[in-house]
Amino acid sequence: YVTHDRILLHLYLSMFLAYARLHRKYRKMGVEKIGVIFLALLFEYCDGQTTQNINVMFVNEEGNGVAEKALDVAMTYLKKNNKLGINVDLRRVVGNRTESNAFLESLCSTYNSMLTSETSPHLVLDTTMTGLGSETVKSFTQALALPTVSASFGQEGDLRQWRNINESETDYLIQISPPADIIPEIIRTIVLNQNITNAAILYDDSFVMDHKYKSLLQNVATRHIITPIKETNQIPEQLTQLRKLDLVNYFILASLKNIKKVLDAADGLNYFNRKFAWHAITQDDGDIKCICRNATIMFAKPLPNAAYQDRLGTMQRTYQLNTEPIIASAFYFDLILHSFIAIKEIISDGTWKNAGTNYITCDDYNGNNVPKRTGLDLKRYLNKENLESPTYGPLSVVSNGLSYMEFQMQLTSVGVRGGASDKSLNLGTWSSGFDNNLTLIDTQVMANLTADVVYRVVTVVQKPFIFRDETARAGFSGYCVDLLEKIAEILKFDYEITEVDNFGVMDENGKWNGVVKELMEKRADIGLGSMSVMAERENVIDFTVPYYDLVGITILMKLPETPTSLFKFLTVLENEVWLCILAAYFFTSFLMWIFDRWSPYSYQNNREKYKDDEEKREFNLKECLWFCMTSLTPQGGGEAPKNLSGRLVAATWWLFGFIIIASYTANLAAFLTVSRLDTPIESLDDLSKQYKIQYAPLNSSSTQTYFERMANIESRFYEIWKDMSLNDSLSEVERAKLAVWDYPVSDKYTKMWQAMKEAGLPSNMADAVDRVRASKSSSEGFAFLGDATDIRYLELTNCDLTRVGEEFSRKPYAIAVQQGSPLKDQFNTAILQLLNRRELERLKEKWWNKNPEKKNCDKVEDQSDGISIQNIGGVFIVIFVGIGLACVTLAFEYWWYKYRKNSKIIDIRETPNLHQGEKAKMNKKHINLLDPRSLDNPTHKNKSVYPRSRF
Repeated sequence: YVTHDRILLHLYLSMFLAYARLHRKYRKMGVEKIGVIFLALLFEYCDGQTTQNINVMFVNEEGNGVAEKALDVAMTYLKKNNKLGINVDLRRVVGNRTESNAFLESLCSTYNSMLTSETSPHLVLDTTMTGLGSETVKSFTQALALPTVSASFGQEGDLRQWRNINESETDYLIQISPPADIIPEIIRTIVLNQNITNAAILYDDSFVMDHKYKSLLQNVATRHIITPIKETNQIPEQLTQLRKLDLVNYFILASLKNIKKVLDAADGLNYFNRKFAWHAITQDDGDIKCICRNATIMFAKPLPNAAYQDRLGTMQRTYQLNTEPIIASAFYFDLILHSFIAIKEIISDGTWKNAGTNYITCDDYNGNNVPKRTGLDLKRYLNKENLESPTYGPLSVVSNGLSYMEFQMQLTSVGVRGGASDKSLNLGTWSSGFDNNLTLIDTQVMANLTADVVYRVVTVVQKPFIFRDETARAGFSGYCVDLLEKIAEILKFDYEITEVDNFGVMDENGKWNGVVKELMEKRADIGLGSMSVMAERENVIDFTVPYYDLVGITILMKLPETPTSLFKFLTVLENEVWLCILAAYFFTSFLMWIFDRWSPYSYQNNREKYKDDEEKREFNLKECLWFCMTSLTPQGGGEAPKNLSGRLVAATWWLFGFIIIASYTANLAAFLTVSRLDTPIESLDDLSKQYKIQYAPLNSSSTQTYFERMANIESRFYEIWKDMSLNDSLSEVERAKLAVWDYPVSDKYTKMWQAMKEAGLPSNMADAVDRVRASKSSSEGFAFLGDATDIRYLELTNCDLTRVGEEFSRKPYAIAVQQGSPLKDQFNTAILQLLNRRELERLKEKWWNKNPEKKNCDKVEDQSDGISIQNIGGVFIVIFVGIGLACVTLAFEYWWYKYRKNSKIIDIRETPNLHQGEKAKMNKKHINLLDPRSLDNPTHKNKSVYPRSRF
């Protein structure tokens, strides 16, 4: 044999030296037939001309039947392909994933038996996947420096027992991730590509995700949960719980069978719509099947490499490499085969002799006697090319955690309608690895498969912040809707708005209602509206930065109605006074006429005496009435009577008129002023000190909470003070210090809260406004206490309502989100951007100053205003009535004197009996009679001599 090859010569010389050593050893033991043993060894080594013996310890875990089957196929393949020249002495060890002690005992027992039988392991082939069992194998091989190729799951740093191995150890302690450990990385790529902000990742036992919890979406701003798929009857509940966590992008890592279970459950929950996105990822080769009514699913499955399809087909047909999933079977087969070939080449090159022949038993290991394997570079030999083609894809051996089989995943969009596949659209491919991008055919089609970011918004209708509007896109309009729309433009999301009764109040048992409850129970994502930031609310939900100014509580009352009258100047004096003045007027006028007629010194009784006076006034009854009337005016009454008695009457009347006019003028100003000062309530203190006006806030509102808590605080203060005052342990001096006459603790809010409960709290804003409008006056009825913005809007849109008093207990308005929600930071950023762009000021201008429902009400009079026309307009009516009466009188006078009164007609004719002087006298009289002004001439009294019509 030695003439065949120089290598064999070297091998046989080595065997001769070994024979010499064995001879000496066995002679001491009394073995005489050492020659027989040597011949056996010689024939075995001589057979190495075509075959290399490899001792392998195969370590697997329970349930990994794919690796077990792949090993059997590899062993069969080696037997049928003698050209490889490999003969494997295989020892199997199977352990439990969760038990380390029993597993370690099995490993040591098998290993020690191999040492005893002088078949020291050239290779430990580790196909355990994860858990304590896998870590036990890593610890075992690292401690004993056994060359190992592991197919365990985990990336760099996940293999704790190999985390701190030195550089030489990394050359022979090799870990190559199986496809099921690389496939989940496609999720990271899709999330980054589609900018997905939340994800629910469900997986079955064909994938191991324990180590992926922290690494899969590390440094990606995506809120996610990784959870195993539960039993079939529990999947609907599992999906419901995930939806409550606001997760709408679902990734299913599972076999096709388990994918179908999840999709069927999702269809039963109506989770196939624009709000959800479904991604099914599998190692299997088949297609999706489910009984979904209308679903679109992104489906990813392994895509066999066309260059290796013939090899894969051969292995499936000839060697029955058919265990599902095929990609895993092919990976384990290639890993085992290439590991065997690498070990064979290491032995053939002589590297093993220099670095791999020293072993210690488990019992001999003490932590400091790890064998040295210097120069044993198993990694290099695994990367060397050989004649064996990959079955599914080439192995890329870089470093532990970064080594894997190269393959591709095909991405398709699968439509399912009525339980059957409707259409399938090829989207592209993804190459295995870390942080690899997608190779897409049409990026727009891929973008359409993402879930629309639709947030559930819950609100309380409260104008102008939010109110129903069927013409609006979301069915609501208002300040907050415009604000949310602008935030949506920045953050790129859609929303749906639902309405509840109130923002939320906590009861005695700590239970919440309204908007707060919806957010706490994950039925809503955003709480929108004029929602005040309160400490107890912040304990269970989160608030964004305020989007509105500080808003307090104020009072809404019915606008005081100042009575107006055109003849209000007449109401200054009572009717009895006016009648007395009128009676005095007629009495004085009549008395003056009597005195002037009967006094011997009056003008009409002494015409000759006063004939030379410039003013000659006869005080008949008409003149007396006129004199007394004009005496009350600044014009004056004119010429006074000549007789002393008449002048005394006139002076008395003047004095009377001066007092009446002065009193009237003063009372008129005071009367008009007092009528505008009818505002009995100007503050909360005024409201609390009276009893005619009832008052209350809305039920289950923040205002109610404020007054209720203030009353409770006062009550507690009282109890504290009472306990202090009645404490028997106090000394006389200390008790004296607490002795006060006045009540030291205010009970203002206690009384107000009691009054509110007696008045009854309105259930809604409409009820409150109706009760305010039903008030009889501003000093009797109902006053509503509420947020200043609500009351301001009611005042803006109603002319019969008004705000009273200053704001108190001011708090900001903010948008509410779920506690711990990432929306808080996102919305904070958006609101601050809008604030910097002055968008919030524009919204205030739009919904307050330019509100389409704003009423242009008449200005309410205040103390600085003048007298309105409604109160003084009667004076102008008096003028017009007087002018009208004058016109009627003129017409009557003309008619009377022209048509009704018989005129005396005198014909002037020549008569012989009249002298010339008498004729002239008659003519003169006739001419004077033609002048109507001469009618008052005493000489013509009662001598109406109007001419006939011919004149």
